[in-house]
Amino acid sequence: MILLSHYQVHELIRARGYHDSVDVSPDLGLSLVKVQLGDMVCFPGEEPISWTLVEEIEGKKNNCFQVKNGEASSIQVFSEVYNRIYSLYPTQSAPTMLISGIPMHRIKDTDPWKDSQAKIIAFGKVGGQVLDTATGLGYTAILAAEKADRVISIELDPAARWIAKQNPWSQGIFESTKIRLMIGDSAEMISTFHDRSFDGIIHDPPMISMAGDLYSLEFYKEAFRVLSPNGRMFHYIGNPESTSGKSITQGVIKRLYEAGFSRVVPSPESFGVLAYKYRKMA
Repeated sequence: MILLSHYQVHELIRARGYHDSVDVSPDLGLSLVKVQLGDMVCFPGEEPISWTLVEEIEGKKNNCFQVKNGEASSIQVFSEVYNRIYSLYPTQSAPTMLISGIPMHRIKDTDPWKDSQAKIIAFGKVGGQVLDTATGLGYTAILAAEKADRVISIELDPAARWIAKQNPWSQGIFESTKIRLMIGDSAEMISTFHDRSFDGIIHDPPMISMAGDLYSLEFYKEAFRVLSPNGRMFHYIGNPESTSGKSITQGVIKRLYEAGFSRVVPSPESFGVLAYKYRKMA
């Protein structure tokens, strides 16, 4: 099976009539293979693809496609549990996930992989046991697992987990022995963890209108409880320069202090804040 978006098929169309073959990614940008061009498009080991299909994919800018047996199907699923459509949205790097048309990563002047890297950089030195409160496509968990001893990653919706399984860039969450995946509501499941269970929390919830309980004082109190004494939490919020982002950030900082965090440092370049459980003594 091949996974393509308009970015990959554009390379096929550009080469048509000029080259007998061209290097194109069969997995949304992760790798390259030599594709033979003629009356049909031939990826190694796959059924030939018609140029009509290639042109159809090129015209659909908001979708990623699974191509099998010469036919293409959009990578999307409807969640009957939460009444939402999840889909994989292409970029020139790693895809993001759309939930009811809203991207789950920053894609303006960056890409989803760099966005996830920015959150890890803002978090600082990763080690010990880390809680990832919103798996999504799993990029944050994959990056955290490069240095952490263990990452526990929670996803609310099984439909989102299905999208991740289709995404080549997400396979690390299923393959890494360091990552434990859980399905459930982080706002509820965090209460099941023991005190001081985690050295760090990477909290990257959906926007507040979709997951208000993950911005609540009650959740922050639980986050404080499960952190080790020197633990910290990176909390993604959104653009702090926007009118709503500024207001939400102010409210988040206020509630984090009320929950017991001793220091909360804005991280505007990563659209979040870093909250420390206790201030380290000099």
